Order: sequence, then C-alpha cells, then structure tokens
Amino acid sequence: MSFSLVRTYAPTAGFGRRSASGISLKYANAAYSAALSKSPQVLTKVHAELNAISKSIEETPALKAFVTNPTLSLKDRNASLPALFARAEGTGAKKESVSDITKNLFVLLSENGRLGETAGVIEGFNEMVTKHKGELNVTVTSAAPLSRDILSRLEVILKESQTAQKAKSLKVTNKVRYDRMCN
Repeated sequence: MSFSLVRTYAPTAGFGRRSASGISLKYANAAYSAALSKSPQVLTKVHAELNAISKSIEETPALKAFVTNPTLSLKDRNASLPALFARAEGTGAKKESVSDITKNLFVLLSENGRLGETAGVIEGFNEMVTKHKGELNVTVTSAAPLSRDILSRLEVILKESQTAQKAKSLKVTNKVRYDRMCN
C-alpha cells in the first residue's frame, strides 16, 4: 500500500452512526449470504479474513487512516486495497489468497465510497456468523477487571436464562471501560 496516498482525516465520533449502521448491515448481509451460499467452509474462511483485516486496521495507523479517509479518490482507494488483502492472507506456509467474496466486498465498499463502514460491516458479519452457529456472546462492562470467580458465577446465572438455553454455547467477556463508568 502506498501510504503516501493517505491524507489526514479525523472522523467525528458518532457522526451519522445511526444511519451508517443500516448501511453497514446491508453490506454485511450481502457478504454473509454470498459466503453461506457457497459452503460453511467458505463462511468460516471469510469470517477469519474479515477478523484479520479488522485486527490489522486497529493495529496499523496507516491502514486505519486509509479506511476512514473519505477524501481519497476511487483510484487511490482501489490502488491501496491489495495491502489490505495482504494482511488477511497470513504469512509463511499457511499463506492463502483472500477469497473472492472478501475481495468483492472491499472493492464494492471502495467503489461506493463506503470504506469508512468497514468496522460496522465486520461487526454485523460477525453477529450473523455468531447467530448462525447458535452462540450467545455476553459482554459485561465494568470499571475494573472482574475476577474469574465472579465471571463464572455470572455465566452460571446467565445459562439459566431462556435466551442462553436456546443457544448452543455461551461466552461471557469482561470489557473494562473505566472512562465510561466515571463520566
């Protein structure tokens, strides 16, 4: 990726989020439907690729700037997509090319000027995969990390709920957000 193509842009937190989530879900649903129609293995592959891309965007400031920058031209966006795909291919002997579904998704996002929706698209896709697998993910937000004992007790209590009983598996995650708890 030619990082010289990246211009600075500071997105406004929360601006347009309500309408953006609907747009993100449309792209997520299209990718999910395309992957599932091929096979469960393709769905798993696309899921892994999208999560690898998401992780790379969060860890690489230049990629994050590229994805969130609406001022880039279509030519610049399309020229930089291979670097994004390279992050999902893996390294070493396990290096596989990115699936056509993942490539098509990002080409479409790029052509429509919607690369800024990437996080929402991946989040929506992950939710659909979780639902498809019958998983129930519960995130407990706290000001300080919860002990394993407390998380275990929470999991036991949550397993008794009607929603958890319908799920094949339950995953409880503790997210620490001190800043939100103090405001």
